[in-house]
Amino acid sequence: MSWFILFIAGLFEVVWAVGIKYTEGWTRLWPAVLTLFAMAASFYLLSLALRNIPIGTAYAVWTGVGTIGTVIYGILFLKEPTDILRIVCILLIICGIVGLKILAR
Repeated sequence: MSWFILFIAGLFEVVWAVGIKYTEGWTRLWPAVLTLFAMAASFYLLSLALRNIPIGTAYAVWTGVGTIGTVIYGILFLKEPTDILRIVCILLIICGIVGLKILAR
């Protein structure tokens, strides 16, 4: 269950990372409220996952899920580049997350 919670925490990280863009420097109320909610949820769920997952592993997975999700959002909705080296780098992050999951005790 801790790994599922950690994954959801990573998804909330995507929401707040993307949300920061839409706050326009924290000048837009509702995007700011959503972003702050997502931040709080992400940190709270990360703290729950840390009960059973080592901190180094959990933090790397949390940021990795957030990074991958944010890059995918940027590609799909913000027309960010999709060159092959960028995709390879994302695949390497995925390999790292899978490796950490396999090696976690």
